[in-house]
Formats: sequence, structure tokens, C-alpha cells
Amino acid sequence: MDTLLLKLPGVSARKISDLDAFFVNDKMFACISGNGVGLRVPASTASELQFSRSNVVPFQPGGMASSREWIQIDRADAADYEQDLELFRASLEFVKGARTR
Repeated sequence: MDTLLLKLPGVSARKISDLDAFFVNDKMFACISGNGVGLRVPASTASELQFSRSNVVPFQPGGMASSREWIQIDRADAADYEQDLELFRASLEFVKGARTR
């Protein structure tokens, strides 16, 4: 994931608890959890992806439910996440433009 995400402008990586996380403007937009990658997207996009793709599920790190803006993409081969590059870019832009609560 580092190879894929760290080449995007403004992205940094660090570890938070047990998660390898990726940030833009000091806000997390993606992280590696279990067998997949958690990704923050608009709630409407999250719902659409969960219904349209069999490899997208609600993000539940450690079995705990998260916000409706988080999904998890599960792929058997890490190299296949390259196919989700546009989704990672969209997440980065969404989080970069999000206001802090």
C-alpha cells in the first residue's frame, strides 16, 4: 500500500495503534485493517459501493462499527489495489476538503 498511496500528492503514513494509516492534511483517509483497506468516502458513495461491489464491506476495525463514511475493500492480492487508485484519489480529495469537527 505504501508504494501505491505514498506517491499521491500530500500523503504521509504513520502507525496508529495497530493500524498502518495514511493521511492528507493530518487527517486519516485510508488504513490497513485485517484483510483489507479501510477508506473514508462520502456516505452516499459508501452505500453505493457496498451494494455494487462484492469486495466492499462496512469498515469495522477490531470488530467495532465505524462511521457510515468508512468502507473496507478486501482484495486477495495487494497488487490488485492498483485497480482502486481512482477511489483512493477520490477519498484523499474528500478528506482534504472535509472540515474538522
